[in-house]
Amino acid sequence: MEKLIVLGTGNAQAVHCYNTCFAMKKGGEYFLTDAGGGNGILLALEKQRIPLEQIHHIFVTHAHNDHILGMVWMIRMIAAGMNKGSYAGNLHIYCHRELVETIKTLCLLTVGRKFTDHFDERILFHIVENGETREILGDRFTFFDIGSTKEKQFGYRIRMEQGVQLAFPGDEPYHEDLFPFVSGAHWLLHEAFCLYSRRDRFKPYEKHHSTVADACRLAEELRIPNLVLWHTEDKDLAQRRETYTAEGRMHYHGNLYVPDDGEILSF
Repeated sequence: MEKLIVLGTGNAQAVHCYNTCFAMKKGGEYFLTDAGGGNGILLALEKQRIPLEQIHHIFVTHAHNDHILGMVWMIRMIAAGMNKGSYAGNLHIYCHRELVETIKTLCLLTVGRKFTDHFDERILFHIVENGETREILGDRFTFFDIGSTKEKQFGYRIRMEQGVQLAFPGDEPYHEDLFPFVSGAHWLLHEAFCLYSRRDRFKPYEKHHSTVADACRLAEELRIPNLVLWHTEDKDLAQRRETYTAEGRMHYHGNLYVPDDGEILSF
């Protein structure tokens, strides 16, 4: 991968930014991770000038609405392109076993057969197992079960062709069982529901989420040189970067990124 395009940075209840999802560019192709909670994914892609015709690989982490419902729109629009002859090749969707039927059912209930008829012919589902490694767009992805107690969820670690390694443990806090998948990574993409100083207001621990301070202490302990914080609340979006960075700097001394929707990070 060459760069990461941030499409959304918000949690499930965010309305002032899109739900957390992102694309990574490799040559003329894009690898999409999650699609947020609605057709806002289409606007997010349009703003970044990412054509649907250049998305042939999508990974879906889990079945929560802020991660999966945008897939209905992705499948509908890409299938429409297939029908018109404007989308070449196949769409590959990677997810854990239970998600295959969930995604198919959502689409069967909400879009027409002329779109879902492409399932298992040109829209292909690839079930990923814990610890399984696959080569996608020339990079090596190792998928892993994050051990969620809420909803089965997978993340991944990438070893890129240029040697950079990136760990993405989904939208829940890292725990020690994930050490083999996160240790030694150059980049960590981690959720940070709110500031530690505002934990009483947002109650992140009740929702199985982290604070900025928690995520930054973790990255410092694991000696991760680059940390990206997202999947946040959006009540003070204009000040989010400033306040999150200030709290994070108290615990972490690497390169700290608190991106807004639409930002691009280069590896």
